[in-house]
Amino acid sequence: MAEPVCVISGVGPGTGTALVRRFAAGGYRIAMLARNAGRLSDLAKQVPSAKAYVCDVADQSQVDAAMDLVEREMGAPNALIHNAVGGGWGTFMEIDPAMLNRNFQVNTMGLLYLARRVAPAMVGAGQGAIIVTGNTSAQRGRANFAGFAPTKAAQRILAEAMARDLGPKGVHVAYIVIDAVIDVPWARERFKQKPDDFFITPAAIADEAWHVASQPRSAWSFNVEIRPYAETW
Repeated sequence: MAEPVCVISGVGPGTGTALVRRFAAGGYRIAMLARNAGRLSDLAKQVPSAKAYVCDVADQSQVDAAMDLVEREMGAPNALIHNAVGGGWGTFMEIDPAMLNRNFQVNTMGLLYLARRVAPAMVGAGQGAIIVTGNTSAQRGRANFAGFAPTKAAQRILAEAMARDLGPKGVHVAYIVIDAVIDVPWARERFKQKPDDFFITPAAIADEAWHVASQPRSAWSFNVEIRPYAETW
């Protein structure tokens, strides 16, 4: 049998790269989606089972074109991880409304575009996994997150609606709430006084995504929360 295919959006230097490495190690062929062609090309050289597809998931035409290529070159995806994220900070009076709209297009509409492409084949096969990487902004609206939190809350609710629809058809949909600062260079610089235990590692996030994607159907999770042991919550 051919190795299963996993589509991963938002393949950046942190969580996205860790997801690619973890699912490739687990036997998947990886379709990597991101806007940065150079980064994807470099990672494809390091992970032989991964292929690069330049795509802005906020643009449905780009999603359709990329997925046409994925399906033609790799086959129907068995798993989708929507990790692409649009963010920004500011109160509702400070933000540019265009930023809120842009983030909604990436976070929520991107999920819709991708899921609508992969779900029919998964339903036909009676199995599959769609996982979304989220954060605590999906659960609360802090003042300075007015341009971001509404889009992540919408994303989580869309994922829940998908889970209730697709679950009985054999497709597992899950939302991973990452309640932590991810250990990437810009975060280390911003929080330079924080100890190592303050951060969550991309590899640990990828391990949890793998665990969720591999759950037996008798015990599926939907809303999964992960955080460092010392995180206040």
